[in-house]
Amino acid sequence: MAKTISGFSKLSKRQKIEWLANNFFEDATAAESALIAWHRRDEQQQKIIDGFTENAVSNFTLPFSVAPNFVINGQEYAVPMVIEESSVVAAASSAAKFWLDRGGFRAEVSGTVKLGQVHFRWAGSPGRLYALFPDLKTHLLASCDDLTANMRQRGGGLLDIELLDFTHLEPEYFQLRASFETCDSMGANFINSVLERFGDQLEFFIETAPVLADHERDVEVIMCILSNFTPNCLVRAWVECPENELEDLARDAGLPGRSAVDRFCTAVRIAEIDPYRATTHNKGIFNGIDAVILATGNDFRAVEACGHTYACRSGQYRSLSRAWVENGIFRFELEIPLPIGTVGGLTALHPLAKQALEMLGNPSARELMMIVATVGLAQNFAAVRSLVTTGIQQGHMKMHLTNILNYLGASEKETVAAQAHFCRETVSFSAVRTFLEGARTRE
Repeated sequence: MAKTISGFSKLSKRQKIEWLANNFFEDATAAESALIAWHRRDEQQQKIIDGFTENAVSNFTLPFSVAPNFVINGQEYAVPMVIEESSVVAAASSAAKFWLDRGGFRAEVSGTVKLGQVHFRWAGSPGRLYALFPDLKTHLLASCDDLTANMRQRGGGLLDIELLDFTHLEPEYFQLRASFETCDSMGANFINSVLERFGDQLEFFIETAPVLADHERDVEVIMCILSNFTPNCLVRAWVECPENELEDLARDAGLPGRSAVDRFCTAVRIAEIDPYRATTHNKGIFNGIDAVILATGNDFRAVEACGHTYACRSGQYRSLSRAWVENGIFRFELEIPLPIGTVGGLTALHPLAKQALEMLGNPSARELMMIVATVGLAQNFAAVRSLVTTGIQQGHMKMHLTNILNYLGASEKETVAAQAHFCRETVSFSAVRTFLEGARTRE
């Protein structure tokens, strides 16, 4: 029987669920019940959530956790994190507590500029186009005055427009690159609206410019779209303290502080020179960053794409963080572009995103950038510290024990016994299964 369907998006949610259950599950009744069970009880909230995307049939739940004890620029925070990986929140919380008595974290924003592009073809001479560009730029700025008025009132707006010549790479290909300040909003819709106006007005300007010959009036706008690479929307977070204050950095592994610091800095340096290690190193940073981005209703896909591109800015993929000791002072820092916002989009619609922002004191976009970068740095610190001392699996697998016990159907009594047993033993799936089998046999 064919399982294709026409007009799926026009079906009610109940009809969508029934069609899925009957066509793609062995037990249609169980599947239907499971999908319906994850609906919210609050009909109004569910209606809002369903409106986020097309063809919503249920809710996919992730834990909403909190990492306390973060001090950033002297301000105390309890940071919301949405993530399913078992050790991430524990690691971030551990790092926050570690630095609590060492001055906390510092962070600063060096820029909040976002970018957009109009890609077009023109068969004329590049020199001819550059000669026209001052007049074209004036025309484009005036043409979008109505679109930028509200943003200008908030202190932002369109900052500049550049003309770029790519004809050495692609015949007849040029680009308008525009820079924007979007204040506390991510600004995607604002930027794209302005860019599409540019596309229309570029065609009009070229077609009607009196100084151009007829054969120079043919311009083809290929696309108008923001860029998720925003290297000038940049934040830096760091920690530092005298090296002799890090004696307990590796206490559990029996390493002296100086040796542990040296290993730590070397591990970060390896991620600077080896892209294989850098990929995993930066993934750990994004464990922390993505969790806060999700909790606050921002776009983690845009943030990741931007961050990974920034990691390649030298021509090789490298670590986003650096660590070193100079004049007896240990410093660990992260620099990353974070194009995020605190107004508009899901930040205003998702009920938990609103609560997450309230928990953080309803920060501006700049403050949220500093919070997010700090959590990424904290996560990175905790991961590298484990890697160069006790190893990553010891802590990770102990956090993962609960998941294994749930998967194996452990009772409450068995769970308590297993947690006591694995305080002393290495956690693995097979070891937990063997323990439960033994316990059940003894009963």
